[in-house]
Amino acid sequence: MRILIVGNGGREHAIAWKIYNEGYKDLFCAPGNAGICEIATCVDIKVNEFSKLKDFCIEKEIDFVIVGPDNPLADGIVDYLESFGIKTFGPTKDAAMIESSKVFAKDLMKKYGIKTARYNVFYSYEEALTFVNQNDKYPLVIKADGLALGKGVIIAQDKLEALNALNLMMKEKVFGKAGEKIVIEDYLKGEEISVFVISDGKDIVPLTVARDHKKAFDGDKGPNTGGMGAFSPSRLVDKKLFEDIIENIMLKAIYGMRKEGRPFKGILYGGLILTEEGPMVLEFNSRFGDPEAQAILPLMKSELLEIMVKATEGNLKGVEARFSDQFSICVVLASEGYPEKYETGFVIEGLDKLVSDTIVFHANTKLDSGKVKTAGGRVLNIVRVDNTLKDAKAKVYEEIKKVNFENMFYRTDIGDKEIF
Repeated sequence: MRILIVGNGGREHAIAWKIYNEGYKDLFCAPGNAGICEIATCVDIKVNEFSKLKDFCIEKEIDFVIVGPDNPLADGIVDYLESFGIKTFGPTKDAAMIESSKVFAKDLMKKYGIKTARYNVFYSYEEALTFVNQNDKYPLVIKADGLALGKGVIIAQDKLEALNALNLMMKEKVFGKAGEKIVIEDYLKGEEISVFVISDGKDIVPLTVARDHKKAFDGDKGPNTGGMGAFSPSRLVDKKLFEDIIENIMLKAIYGMRKEGRPFKGILYGGLILTEEGPMVLEFNSRFGDPEAQAILPLMKSELLEIMVKATEGNLKGVEARFSDQFSICVVLASEGYPEKYETGFVIEGLDKLVSDTIVFHANTKLDSGKVKTAGGRVLNIVRVDNTLKDAKAKVYEEIKKVNFENMFYRTDIGDKEIF
């Protein structure tokens, strides 16, 4: 089976690594990175170059395409490739709206009885300004409607921060078209978790639970990022709670999408918060989380590719996914300045010193004159699996000491939320 993975980050490396270790060696990745190139043939085609991707699939007789990132899904890559008979894993453009439009997602949740925060939608700066000026309840959550690289959510602690968020999104347009509409919603208190299922549009295969760390710095301080680390599973979610989440959130979302004429095939990611009133949805995403995928996939015993193919064929009834009972932890090594301004092109040293059971997923790296160099904000993901989260954390940070590149920074508290 010839497989093409679309994307170039840590999530795509983790997917490629999992499938490679399932015995599928005929792998391609577009565009890939320095790490993915070790197990797959990397192709110099960008994720938004749909016509070139289609031509490549036809030329190389690709049997199955897996789309990793959110933007090509939102732009309709699945619809496009499948119109040429190319079997592709991921939701259609209409179904990907559960992530690409927060307004759509909130309205869907309201219509189908999925618990989420109370919210208001604003289509103009003036309307939003009036609401903020009349509001006296803080914190307040302000979200850009569209995709913003995981950074389009601002938690305003007071009116000044709320006004600044409105200005950034709707006047300065820092998120471009994504901020033309915004959602303002109540702030929910509780612990955040990420839940993943694979759906064929009707049935689902529950995967597992992970916990992401969005803020740039220790103690959940600093700006939002795409994610600075993750661990899996979470001891906050026992079997009963997991079944409740699957039944009353994930399945309801799949049902709602089908009823709306947007059947969802692919990975549905629920970003949830465990409140005193029970689990509530912060957001839905239409693909694996990054870096959650890097923590989850090393624990997965079932064949990922087999489940993805069955989902695409609408044949998931009765399928289950099995996971190890161990713990996995992923720490992101980033370029200083991320998620704002940062420099790239620095040589990465020490990867050859890591022990064999340490897993490295490359996020933004490139090969230059035989050397692996930094090529973005999040650079590497260092992963360890162990019998306890405490042991996994101790070992992953011991390994990180061996790796170095100029201006490297990382959080030192990944996993601490559940290490007692």
